[in-house]
Formats: sequence, C-alpha cells, structure tokens
Amino acid sequence: MKRVTIRVPATTANLGPGFDAFGCALSLYTDVTFEETEYGLEITGCDEAYTGPDNLAYVSYCAVLASLSEEVRGVRIHIDAHIPICRGLGSSAALLVAGAMGANVLRGSKLSTQGLLNITNAMEGHPDNLAPAFYGGLTASMVDNGLPVCVSFPLHPDWEFLALVPDFDLSTAKARSVLPQQVNRADAIYNIAHGALVLKALELGDEKLLRNAMQDKLHQNYRKHLIRDYEKIEALVRTTGAAFCLSGAGPTLLCITQDERLEEKLAKKLDSITEANWEMLPLHIEFQGARVIKAE
Repeated sequence: MKRVTIRVPATTANLGPGFDAFGCALSLYTDVTFEETEYGLEITGCDEAYTGPDNLAYVSYCAVLASLSEEVRGVRIHIDAHIPICRGLGSSAALLVAGAMGANVLRGSKLSTQGLLNITNAMEGHPDNLAPAFYGGLTASMVDNGLPVCVSFPLHPDWEFLALVPDFDLSTAKARSVLPQQVNRADAIYNIAHGALVLKALELGDEKLLRNAMQDKLHQNYRKHLIRDYEKIEALVRTTGAAFCLSGAGPTLLCITQDERLEEKLAKKLDSITEANWEMLPLHIEFQGARVIKAE
C-alpha cells in the first residue's frame, strides 16, 4: 500500500464542567491523504504557512514511524479540512490523529489505537480531543503515569448539537493563559458533581438535568471575556431551553438540545444581538472515530 486517506471527526471538549476530561465526536470532518514518495515533503490543500515540516499531520506521521523504527521516506500529504481552525472544534487533534493513523496504516497497522493515542497525547499534552477523535462518541479521559486512559460513555440518540462558530479565532494558548493556577475546594467539588450529572443527563436524554449540570467554575467564567457577545448569546440560548457551553477553549459556542427547531429560533435573534458574524453548524454525534476511507 502506497496511499491512504484518513477521515477524522471534529471534537468538542470539556462539555462545561468536564474540563480537560470530557470530549465528544461530531459530524464534521477533516480528510487527509498520505502518499509515500521517494524523497521530500509536499503538503497541499492548506495555507502556505502550514506546508512545512511543522505541520501537525506530518509531525505525528514522523512520530509514529520513529516509534516503529521505520525510515521516514518522502511523503505527499493532501489536507481537505472542514473543521474550522482555532475555533475549539479539535482541528489540531484531527491532524495529529490523521498523521498517526496514516503512518500506521501505510506500514502495516502494527500499532493499536491505544498505541497511537499514547504517541499523539505526548505531543498534544491532554487527550480530551484525541480520545473521541480516535474512538468516536462521548469519552472521558485522563493521563496516568504519563499515559492516556479513556473510557466511552453511552449517549442518548436524540441529542442535537448546534455549533455557533464566529468569524474570529482564539488560540488555545491564549485561552489557557487567563486561567488561575489554583482553584478553591468548593469550585473543585462543584465541577466534580456537575460533571457526573452531565454524563448521566447525556445518557438519559434529560434536557432539564443537562441544562442545570452544564455549569462550570474552572474555566468558562475566565474565558468568556475573550469572546465578544458571549453573555448575550448565552442568555439567548437559555431562553430556548437548550444546554450551553464553550466548545473546547472557544471561541465556538455549543448548544445541546433535542429541539430540531433550535437553529430556526436562534437565527431570528442572533444577528440582532451580536457584533461578529456567527455561523450556525447543526451537527450530530459521530459514533465512529477516525477511519480509513480509501486505500490503494
């Protein structure tokens, strides 16, 4: 096999109180094709700034080959990305996952998914986006003795996700820079309790419980000041009965509901209360993680 295309779903991390722990795969995708060549690196399909050896798909591709003690020969990489960059929907994790899986498949699939997660987590630093990108669905993950551990949780099939994606980005580094180094005990207990209830609400399909449980005291109150009109949009969404949270580090805002008319309800009022342009992306749960869609 000389050429393979990997499809990786978008992911939303945190889900309110599950800071750096919860993640869910969504029906938005990045496809990355890897073709081995005799020598050199060629990357197409993305801005020129991302066509060098620091491209995350290539970095993880090389990391997997190194772990296999395999030679890094030439490779042609084509990226067809539909996940917005720096918007809190797992665009970086998607490239890391694609690169790792692409290298593994081209060299005989010698590593397990857990093995690939171990390698990519060493680069990303936390597995909250990586785990659902690899496995699909809803996951909770942690790092134990330097290695990621993740488990999957059941999801009620009627949930609908509506991502509100603004026309400005927010780097994860900047979003992390505003977080306190220490939190008080009451806030930690608050998040533990709310996080447990979020998982149960998502399993049961209980909208009221999810709406109440999706509160957080560890990151959203600090990050919301980086996102224009956050509080106005939050107030609007809450009038609809939908659950609301930041997607990852933001700036995308996420609504979770079983109301199929939520997009229509928000469209009538969203433009009138915001200064930025917000794209509404209706998404579903993606229960299948990263996968090969073409190999030759």
